[in-house]
Amino acid sequence: MNPLKILLIESESISETLAPVLVNFGYTVINASSAKVPLYQLADDNQPGLIAFNIKSPKAYLADIQQLIQKLAIPVIIFATDDNLETINLVVKAGVSAYVVDGLENHRLNSIIHIALARFKEQQDLKEELEKTKSKLEERKLTDRAKGILIKTRGFSEDEAYHTLRKLAMDRNISIAEMSKNVISMAELLK
Repeated sequence: MNPLKILLIESESISETLAPVLVNFGYTVINASSAKVPLYQLADDNQPGLIAFNIKSPKAYLADIQQLIQKLAIPVIIFATDDNLETINLVVKAGVSAYVVDGLENHRLNSIIHIALARFKEQQDLKEELEKTKSKLEERKLTDRAKGILIKTRGFSEDEAYHTLRKLAMDRNISIAEMSKNVISMAELLK
């Protein structure tokens, strides 16, 4: 198994770098501190499994962090000295997997990484489940609307309307939701 690739962003004002500690734990470290390309591009090009910030405050990086999490779906850990409640709320809202304020002990770093990865995976699974649920609900609404049209225009019972939609969908090798869209479109066209 390949070692986890970590993109590390450290501000110059931080006295202790995390790179050697991460390497000692067996991670591959891409140090982005001196990179001349935008952070998003660097992450997209290198495809890290995790992004770690070792900085005083994440406020200057919030837009980058949100973009990384939303578009590339990469877990982010921030090690910072800023314990301001507003800042903490902003990073949590951005989707950061872990925010560690002051007092990072090197022996805890590996555990923090594993917890952040697990938390990120759990968040991604929840997002996927939510999207599936929303999609199913939307399909259900379409089907109910199409059934309503068939009931109103053809005098079908609800059961007959559903079976008609299902048969039409099967005959055309499309989903019931797709067939429902077609029925709705046709009904709107014939108004």
